[in-house]
Amino acid sequence: MTRLTKRTVEALKSNRERDTFLWDSELRGFGVRVKPSGTKTFIIQYRNQEARTRRCVIGQYGVLTVEQARDLAQKKLAAVIDGADPSAERHSVRTGLTIAAVCDWYLAEAEAGRLIGRNRRPIKASSVAGDRSRIELHIKPLIGNRVVSQLKLADIERLQGDIAAGRTARARRTSRGGQTAGGSGVAARAISTLRALLNHARRLGIIEVSPATGVRIMASQKVKRYLSAGEIRHLGKVMTQMEREGEHPAGLAAIRVMLLTGFRRMEVLAMHKAWVQPDDNLVRFPDTKSGPQIRVAGDSAMHVLEAQALSSHSPFIFPADWGDGHFVGVVRVLGRVCARAGLDKVTPHTLRHSFASMAAAQGFSELTISGLLGHAPRGVTQRYVHLDTALIIAADQVAAEIARLLDGGELRSVREIKQARTLAALRAVA
Repeated sequence: MTRLTKRTVEALKSNRERDTFLWDSELRGFGVRVKPSGTKTFIIQYRNQEARTRRCVIGQYGVLTVEQARDLAQKKLAAVIDGADPSAERHSVRTGLTIAAVCDWYLAEAEAGRLIGRNRRPIKASSVAGDRSRIELHIKPLIGNRVVSQLKLADIERLQGDIAAGRTARARRTSRGGQTAGGSGVAARAISTLRALLNHARRLGIIEVSPATGVRIMASQKVKRYLSAGEIRHLGKVMTQMEREGEHPAGLAAIRVMLLTGFRRMEVLAMHKAWVQPDDNLVRFPDTKSGPQIRVAGDSAMHVLEAQALSSHSPFIFPADWGDGHFVGVVRVLGRVCARAGLDKVTPHTLRHSFASMAAAQGFSELTISGLLGHAPRGVTQRYVHLDTALIIAADQVAAEIARLLDGGELRSVREIKQARTLAALRAVA
């Protein structure tokens, strides 16, 4: 045994049949290994806390000098005295869970209903579908092969910036779907998904630490589009024309209901006749984005729902053209109507925003509007419905005003609206 120097390391010869070792005489456990190929690598050898002999590679000779390797070996061997296991740590980095593996675990568990979401219920299938899309389009392509334990908060925020800048953007590949773009909104949703799935993995012991803890999510700069009173009036006029020309009646009725209620697209399209209570102005949804809800609807909306319910023997208010399901083509119908009307960037959610905007214009409070839209905390809508008629009056007033515009009427003044609201309240008390 001799002290390792540049001369002694360069003088080492390889053996064609096995590895050759030379150990340093001064730093116990520090040595050099020569492979049959002639490659020379600095290593350390030690016993871990379980008294098992371990070897750990420090680096290749030529990349490291002897003295550089000696310094690194001294630090690692000192850490062994404190209980560290450099070989095990190196192995865990190589074989540790990758982001892609954790994502796959999350999707499998969520789709099986074994993960509980924020509302203390299994994560909805629609939410999991959205998460899968963000994972496959943004997260896996950029950091899927990265080991979770080696990621830092800075890596997560860098990922957010890359997505926002459009690194994962791609053009539409088919007639529907398949398109993705950058932007702060897309990036924020992707990072929110990543943070949530990593938190699930940490909570259930799949990983020890989430690198996304403390990440700052980008603020979305998306402007909410809603229809003005003039646009609603023009939309109603075009819908009447297209109805006479043979446009899909269920699609037109669904558009009208979304405007008159503020309900979400699938809440309207998948509505069952049994859920609707016209006498009480209620719709009892067994499940929504926020869980089971009782929602209110004005008389104008109820008239459309009742007429639509009588149009078929299907259990759905808006039945499919064929089969036993419900109608799904409202987006195409809305697209044709808006194209004829010359209205840009109008989606089913725009109709929901328009309802909320009309409610705000009539002076209703944010809490009331939240109850109408189903945004309120659990129980708020139900308390309104059972203890007060205020929410039903609000829904009726907003729906009546929108129906007036759709039928070609003028927007009433604030004074007229307040007088009508007072009269409605007096009738309710009587």
